[in-house]
Amino acid sequence: MLGPGAHVSGERSVAIVGGGVIGLCCAWYAQREGYRVVVLEQGAPDRDCCSLGNSGLIVPSHFVPLAAPGVTRVALRSLFDPRSPLRLHPRLDPAYLAWCLRFLRSATEEHVQRAAPALRDLSFLSLRCYSELADEWRNPFGLSKRGLMILSRTPEQHDEEAHHARFAESIGVEAKVLDPAQAARLEPGMRMDIAGAVLYPLDAHLTPQTLVMELTRRLQQAGVEFHWSTAVTGWRMRGERALAARTREGEVPADHFIVAAGAWSSQVTAPLGLRLPLQAGKGYNLTLRRPRSQPAMSAILSEARIAVTPMGETLRFAGTLELAGLDLAIDRRRVQALIDAVALYYPEFTADDFDGVQPWAGLRPCSPDGLPYIGRTRRADNVLLASGHAMMGVSLAPATGLVVSELLAGRKPSAPLAMFDADRFG
Repeated sequence: MLGPGAHVSGERSVAIVGGGVIGLCCAWYAQREGYRVVVLEQGAPDRDCCSLGNSGLIVPSHFVPLAAPGVTRVALRSLFDPRSPLRLHPRLDPAYLAWCLRFLRSATEEHVQRAAPALRDLSFLSLRCYSELADEWRNPFGLSKRGLMILSRTPEQHDEEAHHARFAESIGVEAKVLDPAQAARLEPGMRMDIAGAVLYPLDAHLTPQTLVMELTRRLQQAGVEFHWSTAVTGWRMRGERALAARTREGEVPADHFIVAAGAWSSQVTAPLGLRLPLQAGKGYNLTLRRPRSQPAMSAILSEARIAVTPMGETLRFAGTLELAGLDLAIDRRRVQALIDAVALYYPEFTADDFDGVQPWAGLRPCSPDGLPYIGRTRRADNVLLASGHAMMGVSLAPATGLVVSELLAGRKPSAPLAMFDADRFG
């Protein structure tokens, strides 16, 4: 049994399912609201959760959801190219095929126009939250607000990114289109082979593994209880209200529950009768301990869809998205594609730089319309969702935690949530 400490029921108690960065941020803001909080995490204390291998970007520039018109072509071509940056892995699974159909239907210009302001507002709220936490904690997680450059190797891709920059400016996201010489002046320590770049000066980055460690430590100091190796397997219900989360170790009752279980969220919510369209998107990173060159700011290698993030003395290259189910096996072809792409943009880097570097893989929770699920579900009036952030988990984590805590407290959330309705797929 979990023991007396796990029974957090009372007038202001909340149990959070998932101890990744989203769950931790939900716990942080909930305990600041005065709730007694317990976190139920299926992994061990030294877990290797998806948050740890994130690129660490905080990106108001990323207001276009994963489901967008241009991505459709890439996704369809990927069926025949195992090295594609985005790959819809062929498999005969009804839930997966239904997800793919919804994804293709969502990838419209109209969807992008509707989603962009909502993602923009949530991203700017996250940036504000991170700035406040960095000031309060003396920035142990390395928040750097130096901006981000989108690097394009071909004139065609640079034109597309310039078009995106004009759209960004139209909705209040600052952007500057640069030629190669202008980009080089901003990164004098990096030799780049590019046709141009776009600078997003309001973007930022941090070190995600340090963020997760610091959040966990401070939550424990604040009295939040963590129950490791504790997977939620079901629910005890009374009508439309969840009374307790069921685990193999016993039941955990609470007044409110927040599901932030990442790629496993649909399994957690299924016993509630909630069919949550969610697929695990496998991503990789390679982190160089002593890179031959270190950029001053983060970057995106546009055609390759690779994020480049300086983290202290290390340099992380993170990217690719493979929809292959809950499978963490390393596909060496995809790792090699990442290595090959880095050398195209940064000619000083070679394959030898990556010798002995252990590839990391993690599973991102992807919704079919590219938007997270945030808020209450009609299936249980005291259960809230905070999942489906795909590659934007770290970027949107504190904003998600803040608005969920505001919903718990019965206040108007600090960002509009209509586009993130947990029940939008029925």
